[in-house]
Amino acid sequence: MAFPILPATLALLALVSLAVAAGDNSTPSEQIFLNCGESEENYDDIDRTWDGDADSKFAPSVKGVAATASYQDHSLPSNVPWMTARIFTSNYTYSFPVSSGRMFLRLYFYPISYGNYTVSDAYFSVTATNLVLLNEFNASQTAVSNAYFSGMSSAYLVLEFSVNVSTGSLDLTFAPSAHRNGSYAFVNGIEIIPTPDIFTAANTRLVNGDNPAPFSFSPDTAFQTMYRLNVGGPAISPRYDSGFYRSWGIDFPYIFGAYGVTFSKDSNLTIEYTPQVPNYTAPLGVYDTARSMGRNSQINLNYNLTWILPVDAGFSYLLRFHFCEIQYPITKENQRSFFIYINNQTAEEQMDIIAWSGGIARTTYTDYVILTIGSGQVDMWVALHPDISSRPEYFDAILNGLEVFKLQSYGLNNLAGLNPPLPPEPDVNPSHSDKPSYLPKASGGGKSKGVAGAVGGFAVLLIACFGICIVYRRKKKITKDYVNPMSTLPSNYCRHFSFAEVQAATNSFDQSFLLGKGGFGNVYLGKIDNGTKVAIKRCNPMSKQGVHEFQTEIEMLSKFRHRHRHLVSLIGYCEDKSEMILVYDYMAHGTLREHLYNTRRPTLLWHQRLEICIGAARGLHYLHTGSEQGIIHRDIKTTNILLDDKLVAKVSDFGLSKASPDIENTHMSTAVKGTFGYLDPEYFRLQRLTKKSDVYSFGVVLLEILCARPAINTLLPEEQVSLRDWALSCRKEGVLKEIIDPRVKEEITPECFSKFAEIAEQCVADRSIDRPAMGDVLWNLELALQLQDSASYNSSCTRGASSRQIIEVHSNKPSIHSTVSTAAQEDIFSAIMHPEGR
Repeated sequence: MAFPILPATLALLALVSLAVAAGDNSTPSEQIFLNCGESEENYDDIDRTWDGDADSKFAPSVKGVAATASYQDHSLPSNVPWMTARIFTSNYTYSFPVSSGRMFLRLYFYPISYGNYTVSDAYFSVTATNLVLLNEFNASQTAVSNAYFSGMSSAYLVLEFSVNVSTGSLDLTFAPSAHRNGSYAFVNGIEIIPTPDIFTAANTRLVNGDNPAPFSFSPDTAFQTMYRLNVGGPAISPRYDSGFYRSWGIDFPYIFGAYGVTFSKDSNLTIEYTPQVPNYTAPLGVYDTARSMGRNSQINLNYNLTWILPVDAGFSYLLRFHFCEIQYPITKENQRSFFIYINNQTAEEQMDIIAWSGGIARTTYTDYVILTIGSGQVDMWVALHPDISSRPEYFDAILNGLEVFKLQSYGLNNLAGLNPPLPPEPDVNPSHSDKPSYLPKASGGGKSKGVAGAVGGFAVLLIACFGICIVYRRKKKITKDYVNPMSTLPSNYCRHFSFAEVQAATNSFDQSFLLGKGGFGNVYLGKIDNGTKVAIKRCNPMSKQGVHEFQTEIEMLSKFRHRHRHLVSLIGYCEDKSEMILVYDYMAHGTLREHLYNTRRPTLLWHQRLEICIGAARGLHYLHTGSEQGIIHRDIKTTNILLDDKLVAKVSDFGLSKASPDIENTHMSTAVKGTFGYLDPEYFRLQRLTKKSDVYSFGVVLLEILCARPAINTLLPEEQVSLRDWALSCRKEGVLKEIIDPRVKEEITPECFSKFAEIAEQCVADRSIDRPAMGDVLWNLELALQLQDSASYNSSCTRGASSRQIIEVHSNKPSIHSTVSTAAQEDIFSAIMHPEGR
């Protein structure tokens, strides 16, 4: 149904008319900042003045309890308004005198214990006049879920709504749940910012199949901001927004699969707002950065640039796409044209930004509305793909910014969804889990999934509350089965920690120390002795990865007489009080995968990737040969290769490992375990495990390093789903270079590429008998690195010298059939025969 549209110019005049006389309690306020639970005026981190709600003009006889937070999480931007709260055990209404018109309403929540009020009891509803904003809302569950599923971990929440007030007063009611004993409501801060009507754009269309139709909003429609992303650029704080104190987050946590490339505007360009796009639409910081698919047209035609955004089902959503061409040579129409898809439906064909905006460095945006079905939380898919129907000059797509708003249910005064789901318990079947059980995660302002600095102090309480009886029964069973799994191990294997020591090292498993989660349990940053950083892995009593994996990890790492540089070091364990806890060296740079794709970690240079491959190969070779029997890892993947502070690779996670009796290529018959995408097909078919099973998995890792994409991506065309199959197909057709990670493609020398591709292909051979041993893989990777170095530093000699084949150096080394120059050979043989010089 179409509704009349309020012109933006009239709305802007309405905004100007909101000036107020200072101190007049009956006059509407232009902007309101209310610091709940406080009695005095204070300033926040961007110098805004917040009034206390005690005896304020908005709450002259305020009820409830003024409370102070028990702990200040390091992620809080300031004390104001986070460290004080107003707690209500019965309904209470704030009444704000405001001018009629549209405004942003922001509610601030810091879910933590306040005195005797625990976060697990805070279930409540919030209504704005007669509009339900939140229902049976639990801030701690929402924060935990957001931290896990979005990868943007923080201890607080800011919920933003846009409401249109027609009565001159905005009444905000907080109501504890009537369905839960002991429930209470709380709020830390309330912010009200008048705005023009920023939603009723003339070109909004309803996405309905492949036939978008015009769509307009009622002026009374309310919205909730679900996502506001500065695509391809850094986060933008409220201080740097264009007038409304909006927060613009990064888009990286939501990208699925290939992430394209990011770039900024050319320095000689100046962004120009068009008449259709007022400067308050989005700040310049949104338009002067972007993400595109990349320069390689052939690659771009084979994938979509995709974002996945969890939303509440059963609501309609407005999606606003911000565009601006900001780099030469895109200056005229039909140079870049692309599709916009939302939930696999075509929202726009032949999206040509120059045609929409009128030229380079000119802003524009497009709006679409889509309905979601189902219940609970569902994923919204946003994808871009080149449209070649008009034969554009470049097969590419670009996006500068993206906003997603939930619409008030038509005919219902409701914006409230269900509480989002809690993070899943660690996968009890390790063969289907991509989550490492030991992974130091990304650091920095925007933290990735499982980063230290997660929701302060309440996640453990929440999880304990959720299914506490099941946990109790499960723990009793573990205790019964557990007895003392370490009783069969010699006491001198490694250090024994008391539970009190582990508690002290992790501040009693403080959630701000949380590094990650895996099949075994949570991993925490700890400090022992004189401040030495360690990673502490604590078994989750509900996980089926328990006693066996605990004992296996200790036994396997203890088989070696000394620490190996390329195996993660087990420092010790704790078995007190029915706990199963492992203590490792801390790996500052996280997992290898975090540096390849879907991450904010720095990109690895090709030379660094080769060094990491060699380090991991050395670790595996030592596993296979460093003890009398040797060890088969059984779960080699990029999340189980960790990087220390010097980017030295270390193989980790030995819970599935098996001691191997094979001297050559004999096998063990055993149940199949591992990770799909890395599993040796021969092992999978015949349940025969050999050391060559590790070689196969490592070959997939090599391809992952070369191409920077997951081992399995089910959203790609069928022939590309498996990285191994797709890479072999491309190599057979002579086009493997076209799927190399574009960030390192120009760094790789032809000689090195040829050798590296040959190694990877041999490792992932169907039959184990056709795969090289790990020692041979290591030797060939060393050769690939020497080929890279030789070609890089002696390229002039390489091009001018005659060439011949390198022959076998040692009788126990495989024959190499690479063609390199005589000068290059001297460098390579010198380094191989005298490795200490490198």
